Amino acid sequence: MSAKLAKPSSIAGEPKSVPIPRGLQDQLIALRRELHRHPELAFKEERTGLVLLRELSALSPRRIGRVARTGVVARIAGRRASAPVVAIRGDIDALPIHEATGLPFASENAGVMHACGHDVHATWTVGAAALLTAEPAEGDVIIILQPAEETGEGALAVLESGALDGVRAIFGGHVDRRFTVGEVVAQQGALAASADNFDIELAGRGAHGARPHEAADPIVGMAALITALQTIVSRSVNPALPAVVSVGMVSAGRAPNVIPDRATLCGTLRATDDDTRALLQKEVRNIAEHVALAHKLEARVTIGQGVPPVINSGEAATWAREAAIATLGPDAVVPLGVVNMAAEDFAWYLQRIPGCFLRFGARRPGEPVIPAHSPGFDVVEDAILVGARVLAESARRASAALSKGAE
Repeated sequence: MSAKLAKPSSIAGEPKSVPIPRGLQDQLIALRRELHRHPELAFKEERTGLVLLRELSALSPRRIGRVARTGVVARIAGRRASAPVVAIRGDIDALPIHEATGLPFASENAGVMHACGHDVHATWTVGAAALLTAEPAEGDVIIILQPAEETGEGALAVLESGALDGVRAIFGGHVDRRFTVGEVVAQQGALAASADNFDIELAGRGAHGARPHEAADPIVGMAALITALQTIVSRSVNPALPAVVSVGMVSAGRAPNVIPDRATLCGTLRATDDDTRALLQKEVRNIAEHVALAHKLEARVTIGQGVPPVINSGEAATWAREAAIATLGPDAVVPLGVVNMAAEDFAWYLQRIPGCFLRFGARRPGEPVIPAHSPGFDVVEDAILVGARVLAESARRASAALSKGAE
């Protein structure tokens, strides 16, 4: 990408005048469409990684290479090599969904689609790298293009690689069609929930359906357990704290006249703080074991630890909020307004590095709110440059503040 400067393109949100590499918006849109046309699932992002490696290599970063198997990491030079290092992360994987947008650049990979905006996230991260090349931060900025967000494995793989060792702050973002282009959520505290799974097997004794007294019926026990699990949030969790217990899968029996000897149910647990998260796990196990005992069954409970909640640090949220205002104007920053019980593996970074995960508006005024993870999901492409500019400026402000603190 060219590092020559020109006036910024006019985009929704009326951004203030800052140097923008010539033709950057058009280049980013072309990149997004290329990524969208060729989506790849978690840890299979081979083509995606090569495309992104090509784009970042054109910026002549200080260092560049692969990370977490199919991801890309690059180091954009700052003004001072000794200054604190910050990072920007974009995710790159797609979902196993058949696209139904009708876009001229719709997915060419049957049954795979960028239905969560990761094509946009990857693109605006490249855009942020271009902006930081043209107008560097005080210190170096690590650019992470991370695979496997949808499976919750990619962030951990990046951390385990050591690519972010020594990083003092990290930023990332997500498109959000509940907001219009030019609106940005950059706030302290919980922005997304933890996501843990549970599997419960109820082992009983099978019998003929005509002689239920000879059985220890796991289906009746399962029905009682499903109802009992719903009392966790209503009776054990502080009403002021968001929490979800949902059963998503049930399985038992293969014939209508046979009582099976076992039944299974699986579900998800969501919380926005660690104490509630631990409480949900404890209560699922406790209730399952006692309901099983009441029905002469044995409960075998497995809790799968998923991603923790996304908790933005106050300092990093301030830098991001100031960046959005400086870039887009005083009305750009808006509250999330709802409790987001979806999960995001950016949370793993925030367990080790202070940072801020933002939400970026992605529709025009009056357009419908199309949910992510649906076959018709799409975004307004003006959001790409908004994300790039705000993330780049967040990195600059964090780098400057951390450098000043280190003096």
